[in-house]
Amino acid sequence: MSESATQQKQQIFVRESTGLVKSVSFFDTLSLNISNMSIGGLLGGLGINLITSTAIFPSLVGVNLVVASLLGFLLSVPQIVLYTMMTRRYPRTGGDYVWVSRNLGGFFGSTISFMGYTMETTAYMALVTILAVFAIGGVGVALGHFEYLGIALPSDIPGAIPSQQFAVGAILFAALVGINVFKPKFGYKLVSYLTIIGIATLFLSILTLLAAGHSGVVNFVNGLQDGAGKPISFSAVESSYSGPSFDLGATLFVMPVLFAFVYPWLNAAPAVASEIKGRGAVRWNVPLSALIALVLTTAALGTLYYVAGQPFVNASMANPALVFFNNLNFFTLAMGVAPNAAVSVIIGLGWIVWIVAILAYGIIVISRYLLAQSFDRFLPAKVSFVSPRFGSPVIAHAIDLVFTISLVGLASYYFAGASSLFGAIAGSMIYFVFVGLAAVLHARKNERGGARTLLMLAGVGNIIVFSYVTWLFLFNYSTWGVNILSGGFNVFSIILGASLYLAARSYLRRRGIDISLAYKEIPPE
Repeated sequence: MSESATQQKQQIFVRESTGLVKSVSFFDTLSLNISNMSIGGLLGGLGINLITSTAIFPSLVGVNLVVASLLGFLLSVPQIVLYTMMTRRYPRTGGDYVWVSRNLGGFFGSTISFMGYTMETTAYMALVTILAVFAIGGVGVALGHFEYLGIALPSDIPGAIPSQQFAVGAILFAALVGINVFKPKFGYKLVSYLTIIGIATLFLSILTLLAAGHSGVVNFVNGLQDGAGKPISFSAVESSYSGPSFDLGATLFVMPVLFAFVYPWLNAAPAVASEIKGRGAVRWNVPLSALIALVLTTAALGTLYYVAGQPFVNASMANPALVFFNNLNFFTLAMGVAPNAAVSVIIGLGWIVWIVAILAYGIIVISRYLLAQSFDRFLPAKVSFVSPRFGSPVIAHAIDLVFTISLVGLASYYFAGASSLFGAIAGSMIYFVFVGLAAVLHARKNERGGARTLLMLAGVGNIIVFSYVTWLFLFNYSTWGVNILSGGFNVFSIILGASLYLAARSYLRRRGIDISLAYKEIPPE
C-alpha cells in the first residue's frame, strides 16, 4: 500500500488495525454462541417469563413447549443461513454491524445496529444479571434455605428484597467485567469452561429426572407448600389444565420467550470473527451451534413432559405458588427429585454457572460492538482504545458496566425486575428484520448464481420471521413486558444512536474527515 493510501485509510478509520489478536478457537466460538442462546436462562426462567401469558391462555392451554422448540428452530433457519454466509464475507469485529452499516448506509445502519444490538445487549445483560440473582436465590430456597427467598422473587412480589438483588447482581457483573479487562484471553476460556459445566449440568438434570420418573416428581411436588403454608397437590395442579396437547396459535403465541433466549442468537461468534483462528471455525460455528441448541433445548423440555406430564408442566407455570414461592423450574425440579443432597447441590451450582456463562459471553461481545462502532468513528475514538498492557478494550468494558448496572438498579427498584427488561428484546427483533434486508441488498449487488438466490431467500425469510415475532411482542405488549422502561429504552436508544452519528459527522467534517467513507469499505482486522 502506498504512503498516500495508508494515510487515507488512517483518516477513514481510527487506526490501521483493531489491536485484537486471533486467539479464539473453534470450541470457543461454539461456546460463545451456545452461551448467547441462553438455554440455561430459558429453562431456569420459563415460569417467570410465561406466567404473564396466562391472562390470555389460562394454564397455558394448547401450548406445547417441545413443538415450540422445533418451530423456533425452523423459524431461525433463515438466520442460520444468513449469518453463516455473511460472516464468511465480512469476518470482522462487530459482525452484523459491519454488513448492516455497509449495506443500509452509515446513518441508518449505525443507528439501527446501535439500538438493536449494542444498547439492547446492555438491557439483556441486565435481565440475565437479575436472572442470575434469582438463580442464586432459587437454589438456596430449593436446598431449604428460605432466607434466600428475598433474592429469588421478582421485585413486585411480596417478600422480595430489591436492595439485596441489586447488590448481588452488581458485584457479580462487575467481577466478570474485571476479568475481561485484566485477563481478556481468560475471558474467552471462562465462557468455554462455564458452558461445558452448564451442558454437563443439563445432562445430569435430565438423567436425574428420568431416574426419578413420574412417581418421584409426584412425591416431590406433594411435599411442597404455598406461601401460606398450605400443602400443594400434584393432582390438583395437573387437573387445573384442560384442553388440547397442542394448539398452533397458542404455541406460536409463546414464541417470544424462545426467541428472546435461544434460537436467533447466533451473532456472538460472528461479532469476534476477526479474532477466530481458522476458516473452518468461521464457516461452521453458526450451524453447529444452532443444532446443539436444538438438541439440548428440546431434550430438556421433552424430559419435563415425559416425567411430569404436559398438563402439570403447563399448569405449574401458571401457578404463582410454584413459580414464585417455590421457584419451580427445570433445574429446581431436578434438584428436588435428586437421590441425595450432593447431586442436588451440583445441579443447583450448575444452573447458576450457566447463567453466569451468559453474562461472560455478553461482556465480550458488547465490547466488540462498541469497539467496531468506534473504529468507524461513529462512537468517540477513545471507545476503541485497546490497552497495550492487557490487550482489552477497557473503555468499552467500562461503558457496558455503567449502563448495565444502572439498568439492573432501575429494574430492581422500580419496574418489577426481569419482566420490565424482557420487553426491550423487541428492539433486537426489529433489528433482525434489517439484518435480513442488508443481506438481500448485499446479495443483489455482490453475489451471483446459487449463492445469490440462497442469500436473498434467507434475507427475505428473516424479514418475514422477525416481522412476525416483532408483531407478537408489540401486539401483546403487556404480556411480554413492553412497558415504560423497556419501550422507553428502545426509543431512547434510537434517538441516541441517530444523535451520535450526526454529532460525529459534524465534528469530523470540521476536521476534514468524511465519516460516510468508512461505510463504503470493509474495516481492517
